[in-house]
Amino acid sequence: MEDESRDDGTGQLWFTIRQAAAFLKRRPETIYSWERRGLLTNPHHDEHGRRIYTQQQIAEVEKAVRPRAERILGRRAA
Repeated sequence: MEDESRDDGTGQLWFTIRQAAAFLKRRPETIYSWERRGLLTNPHHDEHGRRIYTQQQIAEVEKAVRPRAERILGRRAA
């Protein structure tokens, strides 16, 4: 199924932007914003030409932006 992340055979999971957003329970626009801000870089592309990122890349950016989100929201970000 197209909506599932991919394992590259090394145990590394790859996500499209839509999949990453669903995984993190965020909107795809958030992931696009991370790209524009230079937080997500060097994407690979799947067989359909879509940008894909590793689970590690996504997790590192989410961890980096969480404190700012918590300050803006005034509470713990989900």
